[in-house]
Amino acid sequence: LIERHVKTSFVVRSMILRRALAREVLLTSFAVTAVIFCIFIVVRVLGFLRQAAEGVIPVDSIFILLFLKVIAYMDVILPLMMFVAMLLVLSRWSRENELTIMAASGLGLSHLLRPVVFLILVGAIIVGSFSLVVGPMAVRSVGAIEHELKSRTDIVGVSPGIFMEAQAGRAIYFVEKLNKDNGRYEGVFAWSSNAGREGVVLAQSAYRHADPDKGQVFLVLENGVRYEGAPGDSVYRVINFERYTLRDKSTSVVPVKYPLHGWKTIQLWQSWGPHEQKEIAWRFSKVLVLPVLMVFALGFGRVQPRSSRYVSMFSALLVYFTYTNLVTMACARIPNEGVGAMGFLAFVHAGFAFAAAYLFWRRAHDQPLLSVMRPRQRTA
Repeated sequence: LIERHVKTSFVVRSMILRRALAREVLLTSFAVTAVIFCIFIVVRVLGFLRQAAEGVIPVDSIFILLFLKVIAYMDVILPLMMFVAMLLVLSRWSRENELTIMAASGLGLSHLLRPVVFLILVGAIIVGSFSLVVGPMAVRSVGAIEHELKSRTDIVGVSPGIFMEAQAGRAIYFVEKLNKDNGRYEGVFAWSSNAGREGVVLAQSAYRHADPDKGQVFLVLENGVRYEGAPGDSVYRVINFERYTLRDKSTSVVPVKYPLHGWKTIQLWQSWGPHEQKEIAWRFSKVLVLPVLMVFALGFGRVQPRSSRYVSMFSALLVYFTYTNLVTMACARIPNEGVGAMGFLAFVHAGFAFAAAYLFWRRAHDQPLLSVMRPRQRTA
């Protein structure tokens, strides 16, 4: 009866420990994700606002582009997020002596493998979904939006009531109001300079027209007047018109060309060129990196008594940046070296996986990360 009670108590403690680890890692992951997203969003918003001020993109497209950019980088952010979350949780448990109490209760570091495997499976499914399906879809959406913005005339970036400079200072646009129902501009002012002559156009309304046959984009102005002349001359030409068409020389209607990051995974497999192989290797490497980093976190997260946790955290981050940079370098060499670069990539994954398993084994047996060989004293 006593033996059965001890076994039951041990199983209950083990279940509580596993649930606690999975719960705290997930909660910490959400907190780390929020911090990383805030930094990423601030940086990207500043870039989008600069482009909106220059008239490259309209203001109302900033949020959709920002959302799609975040989705496109999720497969890179998630492994780092879970790695840092595991380090923080285990470091706190070690600092508060919870790991010591766990070891005294007969629960070693190896008992954390089951919840870690659960976290790895969940994380691998999410990262794989973003890397193979959702991320390329977001890249294609961003490319389609940017192509649509580039194929429009320069006046599309104008906010009502604000002057916008375009064509490297050779054109200025102003719109009083934009009718979102029919897509027409009202109260249009346009100034342009070409070969020393300046032209000013005032129109009551305007709309954009795309000609796919000629591959050109036009801005059609209605019921206005145009003034032409050179600065300093007393003679200007005045033209009243019912309809006046401006051709945008900087844009044309061309098919959308997506980068390799936006290609579907099936399309990459069908092409199977050198650059396609690089992209496939990079997408699957982002999934393989996650379990290796989680095992590293188990080894680095447990800190020995009277030792600084900052050294362990610094070592863990150094391993992360070294691992990810080597994987990136190996993938970048695939188009030029082919099979040799693929072999080097496999060697990097296998080497770091072996190092992670070795460090975890030493921690599970309550040994330091690096063994120091001491010379034995000889006895007579």
